[in-house]
Amino acid sequence: MDAKAFDAAMFEIYRRAKAEAGYTANIFLGMLNDRGGLATAKFLINSDRPSDGYTELYLKGRLDLTVEAMVVANAMWHRFFAPEEIAKAESRLRDYGFDVKSREK
Repeated sequence: MDAKAFDAAMFEIYRRAKAEAGYTANIFLGMLNDRGGLATAKFLINSDRPSDGYTELYLKGRLDLTVEAMVVANAMWHRFFAPEEIAKAESRLRDYGFDVKSREK
């Protein structure tokens, strides 16, 4: 998989959040359009605190639609991230009660 496939997957979680959770992540969509998927994912994962979108998806019970979950649960994306970034994303998910291991593909 290449960076274009990752970008497509990022747009897909935007679409799914809107369709399945009723959450229109306009800021996330703007970031994707401005920065691309990989830069957006790295920015969000490396942020000191969860994004507003992450919090909104948590409140809706849909952490599976977060960037962190997409990156952690899909080993095909791991090559784009440093081990520390994957660990940070996994830690954030665990902090919010998301069972990462049961969702890995």
